[in-house]
Formats: sequence, C-alpha cells, structure tokens
Amino acid sequence: MGEIHYAMSGGVHIAYQVLGTGSPDLLAFSSAPLLSIDSMDDEPLLARFHDRLASFSRVIRFDRQGVGLSDRVPTGPTTLEQWVQDALAVMDAVGSRQAAVLAARDSSLEGVLMAATYPERVTSLVVVNGTARLARGDDYEVGIPKPILDKFLELNMEPDAVQRGYDYLAAAAPTMAGDKAFRDWWVRAGYRGGSPAMARAIQAVYFRADLRPVLPLVRVPTLVLHRRDNRAFRVGHGRYLAEHIPKAKYVELDGADDLYWVGETESMLDEIEEFVTGIRHGPRSDRALATVLFTDIVGSTRRIAEVGDRRWKELLGGHDTAVRRELVRFRGRRVTTAGDGAVATFDGPARAVTCACAIREAAAQLGLEVRAGLHTGEIELYGDDIAGLAVHIAARVAALARPGQVLVSRTLVDLVIGSGIKFSDRGAHVLRGVPGRWRLSSVEG
Repeated sequence: MGEIHYAMSGGVHIAYQVLGTGSPDLLAFSSAPLLSIDSMDDEPLLARFHDRLASFSRVIRFDRQGVGLSDRVPTGPTTLEQWVQDALAVMDAVGSRQAAVLAARDSSLEGVLMAATYPERVTSLVVVNGTARLARGDDYEVGIPKPILDKFLELNMEPDAVQRGYDYLAAAAPTMAGDKAFRDWWVRAGYRGGSPAMARAIQAVYFRADLRPVLPLVRVPTLVLHRRDNRAFRVGHGRYLAEHIPKAKYVELDGADDLYWVGETESMLDEIEEFVTGIRHGPRSDRALATVLFTDIVGSTRRIAEVGDRRWKELLGGHDTAVRRELVRFRGRRVTTAGDGAVATFDGPARAVTCACAIREAAAQLGLEVRAGLHTGEIELYGDDIAGLAVHIAARVAALARPGQVLVSRTLVDLVIGSGIKFSDRGAHVLRGVPGRWRLSSVEG
C-alpha cells in the first residue's frame, strides 16, 4: 500500500496515495463514492488491478473531501466542480503537470468535466462503465428510472438492505455476489468511507448531474470501455458517451460486472495500457515460475460436530477473510478455494513462506488448526487457473504436513537461503504421483 499524504484544496485536507514510479501519470478517480483509498488494498482483486496500472504508470488516487481519510465537510458534500478541484490539488501536490485520467462508473462524471474544463492538465481520458447522466429522461432513455434511484437512496446504505430485499452487489458485481469475504469487505469499506447520510448526499449529487452538454467540449483523446451485460450501468450509457465525445474510441467488453476490477480484467487492462502508453505488451506467458501454496483446515468434520453448522460457517468466514488479508499483505494471488483451504501463487518464495505462517497464526486465533505445503517450480496458466507438476508437488507436500505445520520442498529451501527463515529437515519422502524421492523441511517457529 502506498504511503498516505495530504494535499490542501480550498482549506480542506485531501488524502492521496501514489503507486508506482513510472511514466506517464495516471489519475484514478474513486471507483465507488465511499470507497476510501485505505480500503482498496484490502480487496485482492482491486489491489491487483491497481498493481497492474502501476506497472506501466504512476498511479495517483485520492479520497474526495467528505470521504475516508479526507476532511469531513460540515456543510455536506460539495459539487462535481469541487471534486475536480480536489483532483487538481492532488496533482499539484505530487508535481504532476499532466496526467491521463481514469474515471469509472459514477466518477466518470468528474472525469468528463475535468477533461473538458482543464484539457491542459489531461493527456487522455479513460472512462470505464461510465455515464454522462444517471437518471432516465424523456431525451435519455438509457438512464436509470427514478423509482430505482429512489429505492437505492432509501435502502442501499442500510445495514439490513439485503434482508429487506435490496441486494446491490447482485447487480453491480454478479461474479462476486456469492463471495462472503468480498461482501464483508464491501460493507466494511463503506462504513470506513463515510456515514449513510454522507453516502446518500454524495449519490444525490450524482443523480442530479447531467454532463451531456459538456461531451462535445471534450477534446482530449478518449477511450470508452463498457461491459456489454452490465446490469447496473447498462451498455447504452457507454455507447452514448462514445457517440457524443469527439473522436472517442469505444470498446465493448464481455462481462456483466459494473465493479470493473472483478470478473475478466486482462482485456480491459490491455486496452487501458495501450491507450495510455501507446504500447500493448500482448498476451501474458502461459507458463511462469511461481511458488505454490496449499492450505487446509485440519479436522473440519470433527469441528463441525463440536460447534454446529452455524458457528462453523462463522469460523470459516473468519478464516477466509484472514486468508484474503494475508494474501494481500504478502502479494499472493488466490487461485481458488479448495475445500476448507486455499490455493495461491507468489512471485517470491520467502513471502510465500511468511504468508503461510501468518495464515496459520490467524487461524489459530480463531481456534482452527491449519496445515500448509509449498513448492517452487514452473506452472501452467489457464486463465485464472493453474496446473502442472509444480502444483501437484505442492498439493502432495501439503498432504504430508502435520496439523499446524508449514512444510516445504527442498527446492524452495535452496531459493530462500539468506532470508533468515529457519527450517528443520524432515527427510526424504515419496510424493504420490511424482517421480523420485523429495526432501522436505518444516518452517521453524
């Protein structure tokens, strides 16, 4: 996570972070009205999305005034114009004379306004799942009907919204709506971002805004990306933007998620990278060197019998949240959930070992025992899934681990010499389905 800094905007402190050190600068407006910068890296998919952006640019992200770590405004939320001023103040604070602007969903309104008003500060504009106006009108049929907007303001910020029949994530992020850890993060992030009253007031600003007259004034290069089956911001919004911004490039992407960082994101990121930098690195290699981690909760059947189904679901939810948190902390990529455990990959073996130990300790605080196995080798990439002998070896190593033990292959031990991690030799073993005998070691401590 980038260090938190503050810029001054009209006497108000605006919190911001800078990710990456490259060029060009990329100013990223918030991806949700109350999503604070200090919550973003707690969500692995969003953290990974921003890491990719930071691989080809210097990413500047901030909390608009009234939200998150920025000053609360006694008079309530301000205007789109003031939020643009916040963005310019942050750019000035980091010494950025010009930046590409990434504006998604609601914040596309601010991005469009900034590009039209301050073209000397904006090198290009990228709008993702965006709009020029949210509300439906006689001359804007693709907008959202007023009863739906009213219901959103009435229920979405309430803690019992789902129980009352309003499930925003079902429309905004259908691929993640069934993921409890993601839902828990979304709720926590909203509480940290601001109060329900502040959220309603900010959304009311968006609901009243109409940037359609401004679109012909946008003269900077513009890329409009929109997911075809988006149910929250329907694709007509994106098409309208592209048709009314001069010379805008329009790309319609597969997918239904309005939250742009979930679902299939590689094609979206490729489009953004090429538009902002002029270079597309092309398809990623389908083979890579990685450290593979398998974890498993020990004695889950027995524990269910001891504590009951309801308590077990609570414990399992706590375990999953802890796994996600530690994977973000140590820059691991969760591949899948495997039974009562997880499978993840790392580009650094020492971090993988440290993460495994952290997951073990977090599980212990919940009263759970976890075993873990790790191996470093070449893996085969199949979209978001992995395969290959290295994956098979890591799984077999995990199967041999005792409760509470982190067991690793000799290959990994040799790669982390000098890291300070201490191991105890556990002898040579036959791994089912793997040729030869493999020397294994356990992590001390």
